[in-house]
Amino acid sequence: MDMDFNLIKITGIGAAYKSAEIINNYLGKLTHVTKKGPIDLVTEADIASEKNIIKTIRSRFPDHEILAEESGLNKTGDSTCQWIIDPLDGTTNFAHQIPIFAVSIAFAVNSEIKVGIVLNPVTGELFTAVRGQGAALNGKSIKVSEEKDISESLLVTGFPYDVKQMLDPVMLRFKQCVAASRGIRRLGSAALDLCFVACGRFEGFWEENLKPWDTAAGWLIAEEAGALVTDFSSAPYTLEKKEILATNRHIHNQMKLTLEI
Repeated sequence: MDMDFNLIKITGIGAAYKSAEIINNYLGKLTHVTKKGPIDLVTEADIASEKNIIKTIRSRFPDHEILAEESGLNKTGDSTCQWIIDPLDGTTNFAHQIPIFAVSIAFAVNSEIKVGIVLNPVTGELFTAVRGQGAALNGKSIKVSEEKDISESLLVTGFPYDVKQMLDPVMLRFKQCVAASRGIRRLGSAALDLCFVACGRFEGFWEENLKPWDTAAGWLIAEEAGALVTDFSSAPYTLEKKEILATNRHIHNQMKLTLEI
C-alpha cells in the first residue's frame, strides 16, 4: 500500500497539540469526574480531547477506522487503516493535578503500527516514530539506555485497574523487581513509561492488562529507539496480549527471569 506516513504523522501531531491545549484548559478546573470502574476515571477533558482527535482525523481521512478509548471502534469503509487513540493517558494523575499524563495516537495498516505520537501537554515533550525511521523527542533522535545489568537499572511499572483481584501475583513480581534493580517508579501513564524507556530514562517497563490504546504508540516509539518489546515470556508482543515487557534489550532476559512467579 502506497501511503504518505509523513502526512499521517503531521495530522496526528496537529491533533495531539490541539488536544493538549484542550486538556491544559481543563487542568485544575474539572467539574465532573465519573468512574468506568472502581479506580478507572473519565473526565470532561478525556471526552473533549477524543472528540477533537476524531474530528481532525475525519477531516483528512474520512474512510479510516478509529479505535478510541472512550467511544470504542468506529468502523468505516477502509478497515485496513486504523487509528488507535488514547485521548488522555493518565486520567487519575490529571484529575489529581499531577503533571504526568499524555495524548497517545497511533496509526496501523493491517494491524501493524506504522506511526506513533505521544505528547505530554504540561511538559511539551513530543515523542514520535515512523516505522523504519527511528524515534524522536521534540525532533531529536532518541535511543535506549546501554546499561547491561539489571542491578544498575531503573525500572517502571503500573498496576492494572483490576489489581485488587490479582494482588498477590502483581505484588510478587513487584517485590522481585525491587530486589533485582536499582529502583522502581510507578508514574501512572503507560504511554509515557514506554517513551521513557525509548529515551533511556528507564531500562525496563512491565505491566499487565493494558488496552491497545495504552500501548500502541509507545510500543512503536520504544521499538524504533532500539527497545525489545515482548510479553513476560519473551514471545512477540501484540496489542491483544495481556502482558507487556519493554527493555533496552540488554537486560531483557534478566527482566524475564525476574518476572517469573
